[in-house]
Amino acid sequence: MLPLSDTPARVEPREQAAWLADAAVQALRDEARLSPKPALVDSRGSGAHADLDLARMLRSARALRRPFADMALAAQGALPDAGLRRRLAAIGRVAEQRMLLATQGSNAHRGAIWALGLLLGARAQLGAAADAAEVCATAARIARHPDAHGPDAAASHGARAVRRYGVAGARGQACSGFPHVLRWGLPMLRRRLAAGARPEHARLDALLAIMAELDDTCLLHRGGVPALRAAQHGARRVLALGGSAEPAGHAALLALDAELLARNASPGGSADLLSASLFLDSVTAR
Repeated sequence: MLPLSDTPARVEPREQAAWLADAAVQALRDEARLSPKPALVDSRGSGAHADLDLARMLRSARALRRPFADMALAAQGALPDAGLRRRLAAIGRVAEQRMLLATQGSNAHRGAIWALGLLLGARAQLGAAADAAEVCATAARIARHPDAHGPDAAASHGARAVRRYGVAGARGQACSGFPHVLRWGLPMLRRRLAAGARPEHARLDALLAIMAELDDTCLLHRGGVPALRAAQHGARRVLALGGSAEPAGHAALLALDAELLARNASPGGSADLLSASLFLDSVTAR
């Protein structure tokens, strides 16, 4: 994958779509391989997800390349209107089916398909000069349109957590312009990288920065408010101790992992927003 600075100013639509799809898939791969993540699938094992492992996560990411490219093609030259929302949603449903085939029925990336599909579509509309804030604002304009032909999303675990606990959830995050990506995940990632941190430490700290602030519906679904508060407190503690690269921070990260595993609760929503942060870092101007 070409870095943003090496991407030609003018490229053919299919070449641009392929580049954006590759960037989205790479973001999913980098998130999946990142270790040690608290109670999430990583190179060590399945975390709190008995039906997933790293191999399935990577197969799912690979299976999503074609629909991501189709989303980018659909968005090029389009307006962020209801018609584009319907087209992206239809492709997203194809993407979910490809994911389920690749994982033998397990949900590896449903939330990431939603977030990355919107951001990828927005970036395809705006072009190479767009910064992350512009992409997120355009993605929000797309997300605010309803998908009248979609499945009953109200039956999902995340939707039930939204209703029970009064939190924003994945749709609220998108309609608000991905604030946890713009305010916490992406700035932490870029700040750590600019300071010379190894990529894995910068990515872990970006995940923790998101976890510390997000009302993660995956945590709420699996462990209720106690699991959410434990995750938020634990993430803040790691960062207060200097982050994942510091010995004390690393020890606190492992303690957080153990606590969330004991609760069988994982920050899946935060992981999706880390993937979004990684994607935006690779395809937007700084």
